Amino acid sequence: MAHWSPEDIPWESFDPALVDPDILKVVKAAAMVEKNAADYAAYLRNVFPDDPAFQKAAGRWAEEEVQHGEVLGRWAGLADPDFDFAGRFSAFRDGYKIPVDSTVSVRGSRSCELVARCVVEVGTSSYYSALRDAAEEPVLKAICGHIADDEFRHYKLFYSYLARYQEAERPSRWAKVKVVLNRIAESDDDELSYAYYAANGKGEAYDRQSNADAYVARAYGFYNPAVVKRGIAMSMDAAGLPSGGIPARMLSALAWNIMDWRRRRLAQAVAA
Repeated sequence: MAHWSPEDIPWESFDPALVDPDILKVVKAAAMVEKNAADYAAYLRNVFPDDPAFQKAAGRWAEEEVQHGEVLGRWAGLADPDFDFAGRFSAFRDGYKIPVDSTVSVRGSRSCELVARCVVEVGTSSYYSALRDAAEEPVLKAICGHIADDEFRHYKLFYSYLARYQEAERPSRWAKVKVVLNRIAESDDDELSYAYYAANGKGEAYDRQSNADAYVARAYGFYNPAVVKRGIAMSMDAAGLPSGGIPARMLSALAWNIMDWRRRRLAQAVAA
C-alpha cells in the first residue's frame, strides 16, 4: 500500500475553534524532533555500514519521519499564524546536536541499538495515539492517526532487524533490559526539552529543567491507560520479556500511575 502524503490530509476541515493550546505547544515541539530525523539516519548508516538493506530501510524511515515534522509544522502554522516553523527549526538545529559521525553504536552493539530504536518507536507510536485520541481538531486528529500508524510500522521494521542481529550477536536479556530502561530514562533528555524551548520560547535563556517540566506537564495529560499498556507490552517484547500476564499488567499499572503522578505534580508547578 502506498504511503500517505500531505495531500491526503483534510486541510480544508481545519477548525481553529477546536485547537487546544496545550496540544499546540507539544505539537510544535514534536515537529522539531520529527523533522530532524535525517541526522539519526546518518548515524544509523554509519553504525550499519555493511548492511545495504538496512541502510535503505533507514533512509525510507527518515523520509517518513521528516514528512511527519513538516506536516505537524504546517498544522501548527494554521493553528498559530505567527509560528515560524522554518526559523524555529533552524534555532533547534543550532542548539541541539547528535553524534552523527559515530561509527559504532552508543548502545554497545548493533542488537542493542535496534532495541533502542524499538523503544523510541514505542514512545512515538504511543504519543501520537494519545494525541489522536485527545485531539478534537479534526485535521490534527487525522494527522496523528497517520503518524501513529507509521510509528507502529517503524517499530515492526526495527524489530524485524533486531531478530536477525540478535541471532548473530546473542546479547543477554539483561543487556536488552538495560537498553530499554536507559532509553526510557532518556525521554527526559535535552532533545525534547530543547525542542519545546525552540518551538515555544519567547527569547528567554534556555533552562533545561523548566522546559522539560513544561513539556511533561502537557504531554502526559493526553495519555490514557490503554495506550500505556500497549507501549509497555511492545517494550517488553523488544527486551525479550513476556508481554502478557500478571507482571506485564503490574508494570503497565505502575507506569501509568507514575506518569499520572508526574503530570499532576508538574501541572501544579507550571501553573504556579
